[in-house]
Amino acid sequence: MTIALATLVGLLIVGGGAFAAVNRWLTGSPAPSPAAITQRCTATTDAGVARLSPEQTANAALIAAVGQARGLSARAVTIALATAMQESKLRNLDYGDRDSLGLFQQRPSQDWGTPEQIMDPLYSAGEFYNELVKVPDFETMPITEAAQAVQRSAYPEAYAKHEDAARSFASTLTGHSPAGLVCRLRPAAESLSAGGFVSVFRAEWGDIPADRVTFSEASPGVAEPSVGDDAATPVTPATVTLRAETPTQAWAYAQWSVAKADQLGVESVTVAGQRWQRSTGAWESAPSPTGADAGTRDGVIVRLA
Repeated sequence: MTIALATLVGLLIVGGGAFAAVNRWLTGSPAPSPAAITQRCTATTDAGVARLSPEQTANAALIAAVGQARGLSARAVTIALATAMQESKLRNLDYGDRDSLGLFQQRPSQDWGTPEQIMDPLYSAGEFYNELVKVPDFETMPITEAAQAVQRSAYPEAYAKHEDAARSFASTLTGHSPAGLVCRLRPAAESLSAGGFVSVFRAEWGDIPADRVTFSEASPGVAEPSVGDDAATPVTPATVTLRAETPTQAWAYAQWSVAKADQLGVESVTVAGQRWQRSTGAWESAPSPTGADAGTRDGVIVRLA
């Protein structure tokens, strides 16, 4: 067996990704375009592996942030996520059974609020938690029973099938499973300004002290020697720094930022020596921060596209 053939066989054994690479090498085919990337977010924890679309994951992150802003536990977030997974598949629906609406399919006729209020995910998540905390022993009862106590569904056992996925996403989004959440995304078409990112963060996480959230907007960088008339002026990207009170909270902020990356145009998230990058969709070791970010304790650095 020649060396080239042995190498080819070895690559084929590795798996489909290697096979695709070899096929492109042999045929001269180009690599898949960014538009061909299947966007998805994956939570990997002791509860298992669960996957959602970027839209679903962004809604899950909102639900988790609202719960944490109220000082509620990861279990409360798990109950809320399992409920929304069953009721709407984590989509903010403007329709449903009879007059049911929104992430939790709440009904105006059952005193959940006006249609406009229920269609606001921040309001509907808050209302769910308002009712959940009234349930005696919701922290210790089976998740499906706690969900049913709030929702009073015609299918009370249906929540159980979402428990493992809800646990995985709740564990990552509350910071209890560091580097457990990744998103594979296409290049960002656009992004919010740093100020816009901070506005969304504050809306979902509540009253965060001003000194724990700082940001700088995008600005022209130092121009390199130009080559031709088409040389672009470099731009310093917009950056947000979130300072947490604990390592667990730092990971919650970081993985919320990853979960919101498609919605907000996040390019990278750095925390605790790890960095998630949109280009790879994975967490990797990051170099130590320098400059103003050096020595930041439990800090999260978010760079926008």
